[in-house]
Amino acid sequence: MSLPPVADCWFLTGATACGKSALALPLAERLGAEILSLDSMAVYRGMDIGTAKPTAVERRRVPHHLVDLVEPDEEFSIADYVAAAHRAVDDVRGRGCVPLFVGGTPLYLKALLRGLFVGPVADWDFRRRMEAEAAELGDEHLHGRLAAVDAVAAARLHPRDRRRIIRALEVFEQTGEPISSLQGQFDRARPAAECRCFVIERARDELTARIDERVDAMFGAGLVEETRRLLDVGRGAGRTLSRTAGQAVGYREVIEHLRGERDLAATVELVQLRTRQFSKRQMTWFRSLSECCTVGVSGESDAGQLVERIVAAGALEP
Repeated sequence: MSLPPVADCWFLTGATACGKSALALPLAERLGAEILSLDSMAVYRGMDIGTAKPTAVERRRVPHHLVDLVEPDEEFSIADYVAAAHRAVDDVRGRGCVPLFVGGTPLYLKALLRGLFVGPVADWDFRRRMEAEAAELGDEHLHGRLAAVDAVAAARLHPRDRRRIIRALEVFEQTGEPISSLQGQFDRARPAAECRCFVIERARDELTARIDERVDAMFGAGLVEETRRLLDVGRGAGRTLSRTAGQAVGYREVIEHLRGERDLAATVELVQLRTRQFSKRQMTWFRSLSECCTVGVSGESDAGQLVERIVAAGALEP
């Protein structure tokens, strides 16, 4: 199974704290667009402060989609997101508006630009057998099995990345084709001119300062209390966040703080550090996608001028 790329949409992306949100609303108004979130954590209800979700005022100004889709203890895959994105795009176009994706999740962006190989459904009996083999013979044994049927995938995966190795073996078992070949169909870049994908980029020192300020503001706005509430509300004596939600930068560290693993000051510093590290990975991803056009900004750039630059570069007459 595969999900195609979205077509004839606009994208505004960039690293955390680069200034996407300040530009998104005027750009949407200029284009006659509605905003579709491109943030893997904004899909979770109640995770508001740590994801910098649009406020009620902002949502009234421009309609937003693909936020608050599931509870934080539910799993939500990239395939779920891409399918929901296609439905949202159709919905927006049905009202005669332009779809504008805004956010900074690189995997989501790539899947929207190039499409996504979903693959066969999970075979839990097969996975249990592979887990048993790994427990008995070691992860290197599974990696060797994969190398025998899909050398390309094996070269990409660390020998201890058991979950992805088992998935690659599972796909081969069910389809008879290497997962690298099936996924490779979606590694073909599209011309940047037809994608209208714009990456906001700032100097590293400036972005670092903005990240640190943003993290301080998140804690000041009640990130600890929000996280505690997420854990306390729900089933039984409390709730465990899903694997994806629980690994979100900010929430993961606060959960550890609430367990007594470190004090608040150290938690804030760790969130700042990990957010800076994440922003570097984001920019590496964006630079690897030839569909993206970089828009350099510095300081408090004039939003109106930036919007006109982007609209002109997109060669669209809204």
